[in-house]
Amino acid sequence: MPLFTALLVFVVVTLAVFSALSLLDQRQARARILRDRLSATQKPAQTPAPAVALLRDEVLSRIPAFDTWLRRSERVSVLQKMLAQGNVDVRAGNFLMLCALSAVAFAVIAVFAAGRYEFGWAGALLGFFIPYAYASHRRTKRFQKFEEKFPEAIDTLARAVRAGHAFTTAIELIANEVSEPVGGEFRQLFEEQKFGLPVRDALLNLADRVPLVDVKFFVTAVMLQRETGGNLAEILDNLSYVIRERFKILRQVRVHTAQGRLTMLLLMALPPTIVVVMLVINRGFILPLFTEWLGHVALVVAISLQTLGYFVIRRIIRIQV
Repeated sequence: MPLFTALLVFVVVTLAVFSALSLLDQRQARARILRDRLSATQKPAQTPAPAVALLRDEVLSRIPAFDTWLRRSERVSVLQKMLAQGNVDVRAGNFLMLCALSAVAFAVIAVFAAGRYEFGWAGALLGFFIPYAYASHRRTKRFQKFEEKFPEAIDTLARAVRAGHAFTTAIELIANEVSEPVGGEFRQLFEEQKFGLPVRDALLNLADRVPLVDVKFFVTAVMLQRETGGNLAEILDNLSYVIRERFKILRQVRVHTAQGRLTMLLLMALPPTIVVVMLVINRGFILPLFTEWLGHVALVVAISLQTLGYFVIRRIIRIQV
């Protein structure tokens, strides 16, 4: 019972700190600088009114009334985009229902396991965020795989352009030759421009679906070349070289930060290991930590500081390249 209480406190504090740091990361100056730089080259082109019909109308739920209610929230649209980016084949409405069911299930489990109704809210909070954490993990893994395959797609595009193929034909070649997820994104890019959407808008949609720095560089380079001219094959070769060099630097950074990551793992594993060992060796010495109210306060403070230290060390060893 006390161990379950400590676990719930740890999970709740972890989620709270992670959410706060995520909000801070979104407001970093570097992100604002990138958006400002790209906004100058990504201004929407003046297209006729019928072109708007080419945009797909995403259905958030198959229940019409629920779908209308969900469309009023911008956060639900962001959630639907995240699900699509993670290749999670679930609509936002169904996903929210799944989160609600998970919250209820974990709340019931927490109440029965702890024997107190006060722990129901902690279980509900944990259950609600577990599906979201899974979708976010799928999105991160898919973007990592995209970054690994993206230089190969750029090389294929450069070779096709150098061989005399048109840019749209080269895009189709990437869609057919490069594996997922790069092939699927370029296939959607090819289909959008094939059915009448301007190439500029199709490229901007690609940058919106895959909000990676490398993709934004690619889209910006291609649009500038189409407007001002130049050797597209040479531009793509240089871009592919820069991306590969960045990956090489990232691997070197992982080597240099290995000690910090190992320190983080040791510091996180040491306190619970000591508690378990003391419960086995001298149970009476460590038991007041879980039975007395002062021990509960110390436990909550320790878990909170431990979680905060984890995120601080994680930010130190994560070096942006």
